Amino acid sequence: MSDTAPDLSLLQPGQLIARGTCRLLASHDFWCLEEFVPTRGLRMDVMAIGPKGELWCVECKSSRADYAADSKWQGYLEYCDRFFWAVGPEFPVELLPEESGLILADAWGGEIVRMPEESKLAGARRKSTTLKFARDTARRLTVMRDPTGPVGIG
Repeated sequence: MSDTAPDLSLLQPGQLIARGTCRLLASHDFWCLEEFVPTRGLRMDVMAIGPKGELWCVECKSSRADYAADSKWQGYLEYCDRFFWAVGPEFPVELLPEESGLILADAWGGEIVRMPEESKLAGARRKSTTLKFARDTARRLTVMRDPTGPVGIG
């Protein structure tokens, strides 16, 4: 792993919000994977796993247009115990459903403003989602360590 700071100018606004969200969640002992695909056709901005196996999904939105263009977020609910929106400080939060969680974030961190109610996953769904999260994470770490490694990874 590199000890150099990332060049944040290369990241899109939503990626900066995701970065800060991951930093915030790490401070609560939740570890994140960005752009997690729980099943074909869905891509979560951030999936986090907590110390007791809790699964939290966070969708990062940088603007009203970004939010309006998202038609798949309700499909994420069946893959997490809690669902959050993460937005920047200028985002019009009144657009967001009140039953969802709310995180205000920038590239450096964030704050959980509203905690959503927990909707516990069924055991079989939790197991399959957790296993996919673990395998995807391990694959990404392997590719980072050895990008020209075995065929079939990456």
